[in-house]
Amino acid sequence: MLVTGRSLVSRRVADWDFPNPHVVTLEVAAADIDAYDHVNNAVYLSWFDRAAWSHSAELGISLEECVRIRRGMAAHRTEIDYLRAAVLGDHVSVGTWIVNTDGKLRVERRFQVRREPGGETLARARTDYVCINLDSGRATRMPESFSRSYVITDSGRTGTD
Repeated sequence: MLVTGRSLVSRRVADWDFPNPHVVTLEVAAADIDAYDHVNNAVYLSWFDRAAWSHSAELGISLEECVRIRRGMAAHRTEIDYLRAAVLGDHVSVGTWIVNTDGKLRVERRFQVRREPGGETLARARTDYVCINLDSGRATRMPESFSRSYVITDSGRTGTD
């Protein structure tokens, strides 16, 4: 369940791997739990997707706009480091940042999942996105609205890879 989505400036910078994350807050539901009694790894991908879409919408690029202009950012590669398990009833915050972009075709996002309260990091991920034409499925140059909006969130690094 998606509870909130907002850029978080009021948090201590040291709590997050990068300054000024865009954060969505979720509660772990029974459907998220696998046979090992923890959140299934595929659920983390859906959390990253929610955080990325929430952040994109805040930047002015909604799903509806992507469909309208027939352009979108598609995940090309994702790497996830699972550090601790989330379990039923946990409240988690998923922070995201844009850490690299060429302004033409590619954007790199980082993600950090934390258990709340307390801020224990459960997972970290990076996803490389490529702009695609929604009609052909092929890579294509970013529209101006994308290159203007998908800029590096903040270059200051405070945590670890």
